[in-house]
Amino acid sequence: MRTQVAIVGAGPAGLLLAALLHRAGIDSVVVEQRSPEYVLGRIRAGVLEQVTVDLLDEAGVSARLHAQALVDDGFMVSFGHRVQRIDLYRLTGKRVRVYGQTEVTRDLMDARAAAGLKSVYEAADVAVHDFDGTHPHVTWTKDGVEQRLDCDFIAGCDGFHGVCRASVPAGAIRTYEKVYPFGWLGLLADVPPLAHELLYANHARGFALASLRSRTRSRYYVQCSLDDRVEQWSDDAFWAEFRRRLPAELAERLVTGPSIEKSIAPLRSFVAEPMRFGRLFLAGDAAHIVPPTGAKGLNLAASDVGLLARALAEHYAGSAEGLDRYSERALARVWKAERFSWWFTSLMHRFPETGEFGAKMQIAELEYLCSSTAAQTCLAENYVGLPLVT
Repeated sequence: MRTQVAIVGAGPAGLLLAALLHRAGIDSVVVEQRSPEYVLGRIRAGVLEQVTVDLLDEAGVSARLHAQALVDDGFMVSFGHRVQRIDLYRLTGKRVRVYGQTEVTRDLMDARAAAGLKSVYEAADVAVHDFDGTHPHVTWTKDGVEQRLDCDFIAGCDGFHGVCRASVPAGAIRTYEKVYPFGWLGLLADVPPLAHELLYANHARGFALASLRSRTRSRYYVQCSLDDRVEQWSDDAFWAEFRRRLPAELAERLVTGPSIEKSIAPLRSFVAEPMRFGRLFLAGDAAHIVPPTGAKGLNLAASDVGLLARALAEHYAGSAEGLDRYSERALARVWKAERFSWWFTSLMHRFPETGEFGAKMQIAELEYLCSSTAAQTCLAENYVGLPLVT
């Protein structure tokens, strides 16, 4: 087989890139190690910045999003008995939309299938070759038969544990990482949300987050130990702990129910530089990870592939500037999102090593946030997403 762009990974980053390239008249093939059902089974956050919505509009896959997404003008921060609303629209003129990552992926999958475009799922032993030369290609095994895809470029959208970044020679890449000393225990349930906007809670027992997927489905989280196991947490134990971390008036509103899914996710900040290696380009989690505080992961992946799709279109139109500057432009936005996610995580979670002094500093900063329009504006600007610089 031959294509112009081989895309490794059929998560939202790879599928959005494929959709944007299709709109630009550029051929691509998507190669994914897992099954479609496995990809759709991943439970992830779904707070979408306007930049991401604009890219989904551009790709022609946003009809269901606009019909079903919840539009949020703000969110809440609590500490002690206080609740502070951050009015995103008043402070920035922008909103965010709540629409699950699974739904974004489903819309992209359905659009690709409807257009009759090539995707390969359950591809074993995926490998990328000769990306430092002029004839890159991707190989994999399907049904016991080795397959080869020749291409002009390879887009590595295969996540943190994928093959693309791992195939780059060690001397050509530099990584930066911070691993946080806690995780998030998440529970998904078909219960009405605590509120129509997200709530981020700082509490002496640890962080909590009340988020929502729809008006009848909620996703809640509590900070937990990295030694915890899902099996140790019954639904009743989760709901009791979550309720303890809420202000009293909100705790009274909480509606509980049986979990659909529970999982524990470790938190890390990670960046790989650069994001281009010859004819191989990294995008999304293959290049960077952010803590879920602030919901930047999917949005960063979207901005990466938005930049890359435009750069590839410019290349086929005769200009190399976009590809030459892809890594620089993407990383400029990545590091700003990393800073925000690190700051917000540091503000809202309990860190064992900082002790009582660290807890006092958090309260002082939260009180300042409540009293300062400038501080709220800074938070709001970062939360709704910084502009995509092209």
